[in-house]
Amino acid sequence: MKKTLLPLFNWPLGIVFSLMLILTLPSCQDQVDSTYTYRTQYPVFMQMSTFREADIIIGPGKQLENPGKIYIYGDFLLINEPQKGIHVIDNTNPSNPIGMNFINIPGNVDLAVNANILYADSYVDLLAFDITNPRDIKKIKRVEDVFEHMYTDLATSTFMTFKDTVMTYESGFMRGWGGGWGAMNDSRAFSSSSGGGESYGQGGSMARFTLMSGHLYAVDETKLRVFDVQTATDPKYLENFQLGWGIETIFPFKGNLFIGSTTGMHIYDASVPSKPKLMSVYAHLTACDPVVVNDQYAFVTLRSGMTCRQGVDQLQVLDITDLYNPQLLKAYPMENPHGLALSGDYLYLAEGNSGLKSFQVADVFKIAENQLEHLRSMKSVDIIPGPKSLIVIGPDGVCQFDYSNPKKLKSLSCIQVKNQIVV
Repeated sequence: MKKTLLPLFNWPLGIVFSLMLILTLPSCQDQVDSTYTYRTQYPVFMQMSTFREADIIIGPGKQLENPGKIYIYGDFLLINEPQKGIHVIDNTNPSNPIGMNFINIPGNVDLAVNANILYADSYVDLLAFDITNPRDIKKIKRVEDVFEHMYTDLATSTFMTFKDTVMTYESGFMRGWGGGWGAMNDSRAFSSSSGGGESYGQGGSMARFTLMSGHLYAVDETKLRVFDVQTATDPKYLENFQLGWGIETIFPFKGNLFIGSTTGMHIYDASVPSKPKLMSVYAHLTACDPVVVNDQYAFVTLRSGMTCRQGVDQLQVLDITDLYNPQLLKAYPMENPHGLALSGDYLYLAEGNSGLKSFQVADVFKIAENQLEHLRSMKSVDIIPGPKSLIVIGPDGVCQFDYSNPKKLKSLSCIQVKNQIVV
């Protein structure tokens, strides 16, 4: 595999400028007299032909190292390892999940499942796998060059990715929470079984892939891409739609697409699935933004962070009875909100390193008064309210809870990460 590190002066100007910004961003620092070990990444330039020529290897199950997206389909739990591939877990018994195999997919970040066909990105391509028999998974199609925004040089099919490495500093350095530029690990999609013979899986609130009405929708930082998957085994790329800047997540609900960005929530009418049309944009302060909805309300988390330094940490509730004119009803301060999930009148909210919270939200004006639990030890990034368990993913791994009593979550199991590194 050819990997080339280019001198800084050969890098595209936009990349150099972005790196300079990150290196000069302020951070909170303190003196530390100890050894400090952390994961970081450095840029590597590659050619896509290297990966297309290589076989996709489907190997035995292995330990989770760096959990990314989560997705459930039937009795199976799929867990993405950012840039590496997808773990396939037999989750028939949520108290005893069993690793089955690992699909090695270079450059994979997102996934979705339609009628036993798994769709997964591989850098600039979309791959389709037949997972009818999870012990005999087969790659059936590659759709090339559909995520062309990743290319740094389209003519030579060169793109930039990031290589993981572990760094250790000895005592006497300044430690801070700041910079760092890595692959986007946020995830989000929530699709459920729908009409027309379609059978979709279910993902978390931070996915960039989702399925609805026989179509796969994928967002990147600026665009919405549409694929026809009415014939599940033969995904066809249709076209892309410009959305603006800072696009992060996508959530389908009753023929509409709710798209979260760092500056607001976009609502699209997808009643014509191949031609989604903008209905409205709700603007907010610059902040990282996933969203989930029901018939009347949209629940949006706003989070400050590396790419959202002007942001706030809030849960916002919007009235969406008029999709052309969403209105903010109330905002609740939070600590560091990430993904979230709705199950009836109950909302589960991932607070990053601050834990997992649950609320009764039948009265959206009294959510703060109706907090049910705060599990501070459960570091969490995203959540799926599945039919058998509440699935929570975080930096330490993937945990499942019995939530049949919403007021008291009962721990069922946890898949811990391998060689955990605390930052």
